[in-house]
Amino acid sequence: MYAFLLSTAVIFVAELGDKSQLMAMTFATRYRVRDVIIGITVATAIVHLASVGIGAWIGDSFADSQHIISIVAGVAFLLFAAWTWRGDELTEGEAEKARLSKGAAILAVGVAFFLAELGDKTMLATITLATQEGWLGTWIGSTVGMVAADALAIVLGAVLGKHLPDRVIKIGATAAFVIFGVLLILEGAL
Repeated sequence: MYAFLLSTAVIFVAELGDKSQLMAMTFATRYRVRDVIIGITVATAIVHLASVGIGAWIGDSFADSQHIISIVAGVAFLLFAAWTWRGDELTEGEAEKARLSKGAAILAVGVAFFLAELGDKTMLATITLATQEGWLGTWIGSTVGMVAADALAIVLGAVLGKHLPDRVIKIGATAAFVIFGVLLILEGAL
């Protein structure tokens, strides 16, 4: 349960202000919200299953060096904080692809999200979490956290018809990553 709750919170925060949220809002202007959410959920579940597999393998392989894994994970979270602070924007080309995508909505959204998430900070954060937490809770939690953040973006985008307050989101997400990073480093050092 701890792995689920931690992963849900961390990935939800990681996804705030990410280009995936912008993609979700863009797809929601073209397709039914239900189809966009299903496509996001399927793609996220697949990417994050691979991520927890990688993270669990790393955690098992270096089980005797758990303090080192904690420190490396903490440093990774500090890097995620810097990445979040730098920002992530949807390029005009990516927005145009989302607007012009053809075919079944769920498939179009799912493929776009799958490709966008490969190597993204949420994938890397999921790998990092899975090095120390249970794979099942991390997988379900990271999937729920990402889908919830993207669904929030769709709803707020539809209701407000504007961009989310980027600066506030960026500061909050960056601060959360710094806190998680420092706590992991301290856990590994002590």
